[in-house]
Amino acid sequence: MNKRSIRLNCDMGESFGTWVMGQDDKVMPHIDMANIACGFHASDPSVMSQTIELANAHNVEIGAHPSYPDLQGFGRRSMAIDPCQLTDLIIYQIGALEGLCRSRGSQVQYVKPHGALYNDMLKDEQIFEAVVDAVSCFNIPLMLLARQDNQALLEIADNYDVPLLFEAFADRAYMDDGSLAPRTLKGAVLTDEEAILEQVRLINVHKEVISINGNRVELEADTLCVHGDNDESIKLIESIAEILEEE
Repeated sequence: MNKRSIRLNCDMGESFGTWVMGQDDKVMPHIDMANIACGFHASDPSVMSQTIELANAHNVEIGAHPSYPDLQGFGRRSMAIDPCQLTDLIIYQIGALEGLCRSRGSQVQYVKPHGALYNDMLKDEQIFEAVVDAVSCFNIPLMLLARQDNQALLEIADNYDVPLLFEAFADRAYMDDGSLAPRTLKGAVLTDEEAILEQVRLINVHKEVISINGNRVELEADTLCVHGDNDESIKLIESIAEILEEE
């Protein structure tokens, strides 16, 4: 695999029991970082173990993908949880994945919260601090949406000595402030091949995206996410990877 200007990450291991989601075996050879579900929004110990083995086979970094405890809602529903309890829930999930990783000669190398938890921590500093507190126990980075108004969150992470990885999305539309367009908004998820590839090129070369309102939004990302639940973006993963390898 050639060195990429921006590393490619994908949400993985989101099957549960006999229910299968995503095409992990087809996606894994083309990515750099696998965000593995930890059992609270999807996955189970066996699926987690199988996904770790698949990541190890392709030399892919393993990240914990913790969530609110919301299997029924796939972690996409906000929950009112005491910050201390939320910290414990996240430590529990990261620790479970770390234990399975160790059993297979690997380790968790970063954390990317899932769904509503990811969105909520961007809007609520108390939730963000609860997440950072949990991540600080493992001395690994936390993934965070790349946007211009992250200063308050940067200060919280710095107080806990938690490094940050800044993330952009290949197949999600953006608002003018650099936040992701809500999934309830028409056009929030990109499905057109050229639209996805053009957004990747803009992020890779010009460090910007065009918002859902047609405005330019500056962002600088360390990693780019493609969703495993978007069939069109999965088909394009190889093309996206090639774009990220361009000078």
